[in-house]
Amino acid sequence: MSFIDIVIFVAYIIGVMIVGWYYYLKNENNEDYYVGGRNMSSTHVGLSVVATDVGGGFSIGLGGLGFVMGISGSWMLFTGLVGAWLAAVFLIPKVIKMGHLYKLLTFPQLLKRFYGKNVALLAGLISFVGYLGFTSSQLLAGAKLATGTFPALSMENALITMGAVAVAYTVAGGIKAVIYTDTFQWMLLMGGLICIGIPMACIKLGGISAIRESLPDAFFSFSNLSWVQFVNWLVTIVPIWFIGMTLYQRIFSCKDEQTAKKAWYIAGLFEYPVMAFMGVLLGLFARVAADAGMFAAFDYATGEAMAESDPEMGLPLLLRSILPVGLTGLMMSAYFSAIMSTADSCLMAASGNFVTDILGLKSTDRKAIRISQVTTLVIGVLAILIASQMQNVLTLMLKSYAFMVSGLFVPVLGMLFARNPKPSAALVSMLVGGGSTLIFSIFTFPVPFGFDPIIIVILSSGLVFLAINRA
Repeated sequence: MSFIDIVIFVAYIIGVMIVGWYYYLKNENNEDYYVGGRNMSSTHVGLSVVATDVGGGFSIGLGGLGFVMGISGSWMLFTGLVGAWLAAVFLIPKVIKMGHLYKLLTFPQLLKRFYGKNVALLAGLISFVGYLGFTSSQLLAGAKLATGTFPALSMENALITMGAVAVAYTVAGGIKAVIYTDTFQWMLLMGGLICIGIPMACIKLGGISAIRESLPDAFFSFSNLSWVQFVNWLVTIVPIWFIGMTLYQRIFSCKDEQTAKKAWYIAGLFEYPVMAFMGVLLGLFARVAADAGMFAAFDYATGEAMAESDPEMGLPLLLRSILPVGLTGLMMSAYFSAIMSTADSCLMAASGNFVTDILGLKSTDRKAIRISQVTTLVIGVLAILIASQMQNVLTLMLKSYAFMVSGLFVPVLGMLFARNPKPSAALVSMLVGGGSTLIFSIFTFPVPFGFDPIIIVILSSGLVFLAINRA
């Protein structure tokens, strides 16, 4: 990477750090730190939502899907569109009024209004563990991008660098720093992909006709996946829109219901089709480049070899191979911005769960902010350590999703649709859901048709909830 590219990238890093320091000086209490004073606009929140949900994990993960299956990988983010719009219709009208009325900061605090403190505590633990894993997945995505771009940088050093930057400005500025940097970071990513990444890759690979001739027709088909795979994505990802702590923080940060619903509609459209197709197209282009021998210098002789070892490295290596001096720095900044826009939000969610729901901190003075900042720092360091032990970004993301969804989705459905839901029903269903997911992650059990075990887990959790609630 040239000196000019490094200067551009460092300037970007300094920019987000300045934003964090600015809001460090502006925040007065935990309501500012975790929900932005409850007066954020729909545009900023909507872009922050999609930046958080797609972010680096899905950016790198979508590139991996495009590398192995082509444009059919875009169906993964179609589930994001479905989840966002369902949440806008069914969830937001019910929860935002309660959030403002009771000055709620976290998702488990909302459950406490319906089910009591025991359910809220267990929900805080489940959400904390899930977002700790999710933060790790984003830092791992950043490390992969960095090692693909900077040959001299090891995975360990890349993790430390990514983690230090993301943790530093998140610790300092809180949710306002996160949302405003997310807006800038998402615009940077979109501009980088539309104006630099996709056209440069297309030109370098010989144009659309050459790309089509380089791969089987299945890579350009929307049916290059099984219906079982699509159902697995649907059941794993759609429910996260109803139980994601990062999303509740943004709902509570909106000034009213209409603002929040508009933000969610904006987020859904940016997930699909915008980001879905751009992500898988670059992954598909990376497959063409790998088959053409462009990655032979990196010990990937063919696309098939990379597909079997680590397809998520295709996108970083493609960008490194095709971009000229100057544009490389801009494009790397764009992708790093996507990664940090998710890492910072997940870090805020985990911190909020620990401080508010597990520790039970209620103070609204400056001392509460100091405790929150120290907690965020410790969680960030722990996330870096977890990431150092993992290899696949998408796998770590989906495992974190599955753990949170299996433990929290059924109680939320009870909150939204059941009459007088019982705390005991919620508590037992959470234990069954979360516990079953841990068992499936440790032991291998055959599941019919190749379905994800989370389907069985959610059904079991739901049946337990109904049985106890009706007893």
